Amino acid sequence: MDKPGVSSDFFVIKALEDGVQVIGLTRGNDTRFHHSEKLDQGEIMIAQFTEHTSAVKVRGKALIQTSHGEIENK
Repeated sequence: MDKPGVSSDFFVIKALEDGVQVIGLTRGNDTRFHHSEKLDQGEIMIAQFTEHTSAVKVRGKALIQTSHGEIENK
């Protein structure tokens, strides 16, 4: 069952090194940081966009998998 304002698509971020930062950015007139996580090598984060999160910034070497394909951040 889908919730209003929440995307049913998930994306996966796999850290390829220690200290990968995943930062959630808000929706609205002013884009702001609202959440961050730090992943170590081999850790995986499964996430989705919500009514509060419009973008995600990944800093560090990571593999990002979406329904649109796979991207390696070097």
